[in-house]
Amino acid sequence: MTGLLTTCPHFPLCGGCVSQDVPHAQYIAAKRDIVVSALAKAGVKAEVAAVIETPPRSRRRAVFKIKSLPEGLHIGFHAAKSHTIVDMHQCDILTPGLFALVGRLRNKLEPIFGAGEAAELHVTECDNGFDAAFRWSRKVAPNLVTLLSRALADTGIIRLTMATDTVFEIVAPVVTLGPAQVKPPPHAFLQPTRAGEAALQEKVLAMTAKAKNIADLFCGLGTFTLPLATQARVLAVENEKPMLNALTAAARNTKGLKPVTTEVRDLFKRPLTPLELNAYDAVVLDPPRAGAEAQCKALAASRVRRLAYVSCDAQTFARDAAILVAGGFTLGPVTPVDQFLFSSHIELVAGFER
Repeated sequence: MTGLLTTCPHFPLCGGCVSQDVPHAQYIAAKRDIVVSALAKAGVKAEVAAVIETPPRSRRRAVFKIKSLPEGLHIGFHAAKSHTIVDMHQCDILTPGLFALVGRLRNKLEPIFGAGEAAELHVTECDNGFDAAFRWSRKVAPNLVTLLSRALADTGIIRLTMATDTVFEIVAPVVTLGPAQVKPPPHAFLQPTRAGEAALQEKVLAMTAKAKNIADLFCGLGTFTLPLATQARVLAVENEKPMLNALTAAARNTKGLKPVTTEVRDLFKRPLTPLELNAYDAVVLDPPRAGAEAQCKALAASRVRRLAYVSCDAQTFARDAAILVAGGFTLGPVTPVDQFLFSSHIELVAGFER
């Protein structure tokens, strides 16, 4: 990133960004302070490293708000503290490809939307095109499938879904995770940026480098499982079976990996027990914003010696870190990773040992 302030004409109206007018050094210091303050509030002492920055125009997934108005179809993000949609004609956050898609969607969807009609379109930029999913009051019907297929098939969208229905799929979306090519199911979660993902993977692999048997909890599509499997056996645990199926298929089709096993399990309701955890040299955690309080209590009671924790919420991480430290772990440097540019959110990664 540069030290220049934004030139985006939508700021500060657009609610997608809250700090584009802050000088760069002040902005980065504030991002780091989110982590420092959360740890201090939880009574956890730790070194907080310099923020790893991700570049502008690198976010590969977004939720676009769409509404048909008298002046035309508006596509963009909600205005700050409002349901008004800012019709986006510039964005310093999205990848160039994802931003260019917005213009194509505006032209293609305008004839299809009725006056006042609104929807959301969730879009992820994969290696080979866009994976998109509508949240819309309309129901999937043959005439709508025909309309959308004809309108959007040449926009770069390779798969379009509505709820559990596939509207069209030209080719299966593919994302690269470590050495593997993964075909994600609809609505699958990915890290927001490729650069941030790579930084997190590098840190997690370094923190678990000596382990031969690893449990990857809240594993998703295998963001960490598949790189880890180049150096260790991995148990991948996730509550969403379609994502585990995609991970399993990718591991099976990738040469040179150590054995990968999977388990469908709700780790909030049924965390791995201390006895189960004792079978592993290291554990990787990448929970959602709610954190992993129950699982961390079990880890604190286990004999696991090494843990890599990736978090998108500094407050719940700090809460969980206090549990782990009280259970005998030592917290190493905490590294913020700024994947949520110009927002009040920060990703982080940290290692625990005992």
